[in-house]
Amino acid sequence: MSFVDEPAGQRVNQERSREMLETGANTVAVACPFCTTMMEDGVNAQKGDRQVEVKEISELVLEASEEV
Repeated sequence: MSFVDEPAGQRVNQERSREMLETGANTVAVACPFCTTMMEDGVNAQKGDRQVEVKEISELVLEASEEV
């Protein structure tokens, strides 16, 4: 969405973050730096008191490999 105008009155990061938060997940995985920034901004604006982390897939793979 970095090269496309957002629909008037709608922030894509806010909508995607709302959808993610509705799942009840405490961690969301993203695949690119732009998505990380977009989701972090949206989640931080909507999460309230909830602890929610936004991580790139590479971070999750590294954490999983350290547990082995």
